[in-house]
Amino acid sequence: MISKKRAMALSAIAMGCLGALGAQAALADQTYVLQATGKWSDAQTRAVQAAGGTVTFSHGETGLGVATSANANFMKAAKASRAFAAVTPDRTVEWQLPTQRVDLEEDAVNPNPPEDTFFRYIQWAPQSVHAPEAWDAGCTGAGVRVAVLDGGIYNSHVDLVGRVDTAASASFVPGQAYNSDTGTFWHGTHVAGIVAAGANGIGTVGIAPEATIIGVKVLHSGSGDFSWVIQGILYAATPRAAGGGGADIINMSLGAGFPRNDAGAGQLVAAMNKAVNYADRHGVLVVSAAGNDGVDLDHSGNLIYTPAQSGSGVAVSATGPYLFAYGATNFTRKASYTNYGVSAVNVAAPGGDFAYLGNELCTLPRYPTGSSTVPCWAFDMVISTVRGGAASTTSYSWSAGTSMAAPAAAAVAAIIKQANPGISLGELKNRLAQSADDEGKVGRDAVYGAGFVNAHKACTAK
Repeated sequence: MISKKRAMALSAIAMGCLGALGAQAALADQTYVLQATGKWSDAQTRAVQAAGGTVTFSHGETGLGVATSANANFMKAAKASRAFAAVTPDRTVEWQLPTQRVDLEEDAVNPNPPEDTFFRYIQWAPQSVHAPEAWDAGCTGAGVRVAVLDGGIYNSHVDLVGRVDTAASASFVPGQAYNSDTGTFWHGTHVAGIVAAGANGIGTVGIAPEATIIGVKVLHSGSGDFSWVIQGILYAATPRAAGGGGADIINMSLGAGFPRNDAGAGQLVAAMNKAVNYADRHGVLVVSAAGNDGVDLDHSGNLIYTPAQSGSGVAVSATGPYLFAYGATNFTRKASYTNYGVSAVNVAAPGGDFAYLGNELCTLPRYPTGSSTVPCWAFDMVISTVRGGAASTTSYSWSAGTSMAAPAAAAVAAIIKQANPGISLGELKNRLAQSADDEGKVGRDAVYGAGFVNAHKACTAK
């Protein structure tokens, strides 16, 4: 029998993978995702208008578009025009479940500590991938642009000030700014801190602390439409000079599972694939969380997970220690919840875990002059930046999931790109895999893919 705490943890991991499959609630205007038979042109726009719709977004190269219409026969009319290969009602999906987390007390920050520049004794994730050694070798991700497609990013956080390109950041959630969300956690803020929290002598440090974050809001309170995510990918992968975000790397700590034989879902997944492949063609690496359902993606039957299994991106599984508070250093241990599969997983990275069932408290030092006391199992999770209370700019929280593993891998990719200016996307993928530590079975395997990412090896490998 599963304990109450264990059941809560399993139902509240950081990324929701089996999304709500219901169509949007009835609205005056229904939103549709359209896939042209070729590139999007004036012919598609005219066909939408003739069917009683309004184009709200279109992308010439991929042939993807979004339209709204109050016409109950819009889909039939648009398909009859033969301008589209698919016309599909958009879906609102729970891409993230509520996060299993433990907050650090807000008075815990110790500016300018005597020895350490970050929570060295509780922030195990950067050390597990040998990030401090990479920093010492001059690899900090400087000059590399990482788009975080997620919920809101609280760019006023002390560890994110100066790390976010506010001019390039954007929101595809109607009526919401890129730096808005609900509650005190803000999943996107936690993810952004894992990538690039600044080395400022306060709080946490990102694995690529001098990379630039582009906040691209495609979710609100964990939910979002397919069309928002698709638009976010296309925007992030488009150069600044062409009106896009100008990302080198896109991180998507989000995902949902769908039956392959669900025609509507299948068409939306196909549209997502086109967006990911657009990024790939333009040299932008797409990194996605593998998912948190403990599913063998090699034998998932009728289920397909997107964006982990979308297009030519990189999917990341999660690892985490068991009883770090008691001295464990088994950082490459397979996380209890992670999806896996040789066909899907490219690399593994630290995502944390909450598998320990005990509820006793443990105390660990943050610095030589500070400590934190929380449930012992919380120390097995990943600590990073969060929104906190209304006046806070120094809030932190532990969380776990492949949502936390993906940005760690994205940050290592940023280190590779900084160390190798002009590197091709194919070679970037190769170096991310080749510099990873081979764990599990020798060679590629279902849990680790090519291995557990190593920032120092990624920095120094030639």
